[in-house]
Amino acid sequence: MYRFLFSSKWLGYLLLAAIFAAACVGLGRWQMDRRAETLAEINRVTSNYSATPVPFAEVKDQFGSLAADREWTQVELQGNYDVAGQRIVRNRPLNGQPGYEVVVPFKVVTGETVVIDRGWLPIGNNNPGSPDTVPAPPQGTVTVVARLRPAEPELQRGAPEGQLASIDLAAYSAELGYPLMTGAYGQLASESPAVADMPFPFPKPSTEEGTHLSYSLQWFAFGVLMFIGFGYAARQQARNAAIDAEDAEAQAGDGDSAGVFMHSSGPVARRRPVPRKRKNATAEEEEDAILDAQGF
Repeated sequence: MYRFLFSSKWLGYLLLAAIFAAACVGLGRWQMDRRAETLAEINRVTSNYSATPVPFAEVKDQFGSLAADREWTQVELQGNYDVAGQRIVRNRPLNGQPGYEVVVPFKVVTGETVVIDRGWLPIGNNNPGSPDTVPAPPQGTVTVVARLRPAEPELQRGAPEGQLASIDLAAYSAELGYPLMTGAYGQLASESPAVADMPFPFPKPSTEEGTHLSYSLQWFAFGVLMFIGFGYAARQQARNAAIDAEDAEAQAGDGDSAGVFMHSSGPVARRRPVPRKRKNATAEEEEDAILDAQGF
């Protein structure tokens, strides 16, 4: 009944179904991996973003090489800003609006220098390619609370003077001419003493999971539905073949009952024999009998 499944056509259909299902599984697993990354990021934000700040001395090594689970940790530092080393970072959109971020070297009282990202600025109206003004950091000794963020990779593209293409701390250090801690930088949470003119503060990262789970389940469902569709098509093919076989048998049976027999010159329909005349039958009865025999 299902021998047609071993034909080259149906084996080709099965191969296509398997390839499509494998692609769907791959896309579903990719969405699950993205969901795992999102959940890990949400866990880091939930655990570290609003936790009590820890002293710089306790997490100094994180500025050299940041562990993934320590991202967003609040750190308290004391020192002073190097205003001459201040730079703006290009192409930093916020809430769909293009702009810049302001980074400044911060020399800790213990001797190390880290980078603090003080906030965001919109694109300027007066000078194309730069903000209208860049607020200066406070002078003198400053107490800073900043959240740990990993250093960014080099983008292999240039930037105008006084700007950076990314927060690539190694390249930034080479430009400044003195060493920076290049594993992480601090995203400003607060500083004391405060100044009136400040860049816009960064919003809290989203803690919503998103649609990765629903997308992954959809891809897995598409893969399963492909095989269900293949099975349905095979079932319909088998049913159609069975109906065709029944029709052929019925036509063969009808041909036999019609009295068709083979002659050397071809099929010849049998004729009903003419009934004999009955004795004492009237002429009218004899005529009716003849007509009945001839099928009238």
